[in-house]
Amino acid sequence: MQIEDYFDFLAPNDIRIKGTRVGIETILYDFIHRKRTPEEIAQSYRTVTLEQVYVTIVYYLHNQEAVSKYLADWMDFAHQQRKAQELNPPPALVWLRQELAKRKPTSEEQVAIQK
Repeated sequence: MQIEDYFDFLAPNDIRIKGTRVGIETILYDFIHRKRTPEEIAQSYRTVTLEQVYVTIVYYLHNQEAVSKYLADWMDFAHQQRKAQELNPPPALVWLRQELAKRKPTSEEQVAIQK
């Protein structure tokens, strides 16, 4: 079995762990940026085995340049999407923010609560 057999290469920007909907970026972000152990990562995602987590890390280590670019592109895309959503939020988010603002106590109410 080749290491690539553990993954579904759906597109150049979409590599998933075979048999799951989990992208390698999810596992690697937890490992690289959140400094989580493979065991912690496997416990966080019920569809991913400890073996799959380790294989994903090994795949990254063996293909570090290409996978680092993949991760950087993924992060850039995520930041672009977040900015786009901030500029043009979906109606449900606008409504939710309005409802939360209605429930937020004013500074006068907060002073009264503290007394």
